[in-house]
Amino acid sequence: MYIPPSPHDWGLSPQAAVALQKTLSGRVETQDRLGRIATVAGVDVGFIDRGATARAAVVVLDHPGLQVRDQALARTPVTFPYRPGLLSFREIPAVLQALEKLRQAPGLILCDGQGIAHPRRFGIACHLGVLLDVPTIGVAKTRLVGRHEEVPEEKGAWAGLYDRDELIGAVLRTRAGVKPLYVSIGHRISLERAIEYVMSCVTRYRLPETTRAAHHLASG
Repeated sequence: MYIPPSPHDWGLSPQAAVALQKTLSGRVETQDRLGRIATVAGVDVGFIDRGATARAAVVVLDHPGLQVRDQALARTPVTFPYRPGLLSFREIPAVLQALEKLRQAPGLILCDGQGIAHPRRFGIACHLGVLLDVPTIGVAKTRLVGRHEEVPEEKGAWAGLYDRDELIGAVLRTRAGVKPLYVSIGHRISLERAIEYVMSCVTRYRLPETTRAAHHLASG
């Protein structure tokens, strides 16, 4: 997969990273700009060597069949300190290296993390989507910011996630009777379409198959 040169340095201070997020958040597109999606990818990042190395896994599945078509792993030294809300600066360098190894570029990427459901509306799904100019969705297991009403128990039900009066995501019940996921726009997709695609990647489990496949590769 071709990876365009990054428009910014990764060796930033946390203060400079916050300022960059505020600038780049203006480039996030929250309307649908995606054609027919034939492949979807899951991205998962973990840390090894006592946090000194980031390990990124990317798995490409066909859609809607959800069969594995391509996958890649990459390991890079961690150069950015741990700061809540700035995890993309620790994780994306490894993700970009993994994506570069792919033979097949995905049409849509589901990130294990936040999109605009972020204090500065620029989580890892937004950061990756803006850098690559590809459609992305944030699919997080926990909430970073916002409030919501109780989500109905049935599969596919969701409640809006709000920060003040702004709708920043959906709290989505992917399986009846289990904890919901936090879905938000990454780039080039609307919230309604993001929910549809996440549900289309769910089978018998809480997590979409994109995330499950990436987790499996990362831990294998």
